[in-house]
Amino acid sequence: MSLKISPIRLFVPSVRDSFLFYRDILGLHVLHGTEETPYAEFLTGDIRLALEPPLTGEGLAAMDRRHEFCASDRMAVTIKVDDVDAAYKELREKKIPFVKEPHDTPEWGHRVAYLRDPAGNLIELNAGL
Repeated sequence: MSLKISPIRLFVPSVRDSFLFYRDILGLHVLHGTEETPYAEFLTGDIRLALEPPLTGEGLAAMDRRHEFCASDRMAVTIKVDDVDAAYKELREKKIPFVKEPHDTPEWGHRVAYLRDPAGNLIELNAGL
């Protein structure tokens, strides 16, 4: 399994305010989104930085109560893989529990799956569609 972390996702109370800060104050290059969208990505050297609203009980938590998602989840590590389904299978064989099985997110152009590290941090396996 080949891994590459991309992007770093920040869960922020106001995507608009954060978007304006990272674009206008820090001058980061916008890859995706605008000040009006619920998700935005910036390029910071070789790393991407993403902004989105905090996950709440109405988000992924509704799908699996064993691993609560709440506003305290301020970030997620996104790991780019060649094949989400193959990575999922490999990790399941190692008895790693998943919060959400592989699924497409056409609005973002990705196939993703979610798990947590031993400390409870949210991890997204991610590949382009």
